[in-house]
Amino acid sequence: MNDAMKTRDSAEAAALDASLQGAIARKDVPGVVALVTDRERVLYQGAFGVADVETGRPLAIDALFRIASMTKPITSVALMQLVERGRIGLDDPAEKYLPELAGLQVFESFDAATGAYRLRPASRPATVRHFLTHTSGLAYPFTSAVWRDFKPRAGETYPFGGPLLFDPGERWYYSTSTDVVGRLVEVVSGQKLEDYFRQSIFAPLGMDDTSYSVPEAKGPRLVAQQQRAGDRMDGAIERQTPQPPLAIAAPIGGGGLASTVGDYGRFVRMLLNGGALDGVRVLEAGTVTLMGQNHIGDLAVPAHRSALPRSADFTFIADGRDKWGLGFLITVDQVPGKRSPGSLSWGGINNTYFWIDDARGIAGVIMMQYLPFADAKALAVCDAFERGVYRLVNAER
Repeated sequence: MNDAMKTRDSAEAAALDASLQGAIARKDVPGVVALVTDRERVLYQGAFGVADVETGRPLAIDALFRIASMTKPITSVALMQLVERGRIGLDDPAEKYLPELAGLQVFESFDAATGAYRLRPASRPATVRHFLTHTSGLAYPFTSAVWRDFKPRAGETYPFGGPLLFDPGERWYYSTSTDVVGRLVEVVSGQKLEDYFRQSIFAPLGMDDTSYSVPEAKGPRLVAQQQRAGDRMDGAIERQTPQPPLAIAAPIGGGGLASTVGDYGRFVRMLLNGGALDGVRVLEAGTVTLMGQNHIGDLAVPAHRSALPRSADFTFIADGRDKWGLGFLITVDQVPGKRSPGSLSWGGINNTYFWIDDARGIAGVIMMQYLPFADAKALAVCDAFERGVYRLVNAER
């Protein structure tokens, strides 16, 4: 039994239902929950398929998903609240607040065959803005073969994963940068990250189901973590064994939250409304505008090739054309039937995604729960959903 809700019965809403249900029937994905909101209300939401391929447990609207890197925009909002209060500046050297970032080293060379490497000092300090925009020089093992294969020499420590791939500000590279942003929030606010989120974002917005640690009572609502079978993750979708933990002892800014489409829908609706929701303001309107502007200048966002099977290549990025704001990918191209140029978006490694189209006053959230990230069939579901959303919106206006 699946849950579905529409503000009104319409052919377009029925077509959205059919599109998502069709993906389940074809076994393209095991389960999907999706939501569409404008500035005032939820226009559509539906849940289809199963929460666990092993047990066949039905997927419900209030299912809890591990949203992974969809944590990043929340962390970015938290830091921008502190910027608004004058507690930290975007162009401050991050080492001013995190001394462990002083003296950052950059790879001068790396031998893939032997693992031998040479480092040099970074030419400039990394600023707060560099970490908000993924231009710090950090990486992830799944986005960089160098980071994947790097083994530090005895006595060397790297608090956020490894030496820099390049000098801060030289390139855009998807990375652990938002983990640094999370630490900045903790140090500047004097609170643990989850406590700060709860007090300054989740409670004001009524995001009662969003947390790093899922309470035992809510455990039955958590979707099982799943993955495609095979060494290259290209087979049927199966349940991961063992399952990831329900509790995260040391939350980080770059990932780890569990949430629902309803809660994340409230977060994106707040941004659609210039930082306020239901009479409660969490950001100034000017700050929301600032976060949605290009902060990487002439640099562009490249469509990374994956270095590990847990992610496919980043084919959802308009290679070399998209831009980055303070916590968000910025769409540059207008693709017929899809989001407007200037729309903000990102996703999580378990195939959860969102976009915010301020020009049209529409946001969409769609959640699945399996690896690899950017799986071709998951992206096809997202594409069909987005196109159906704009048909729905056009019909209602």
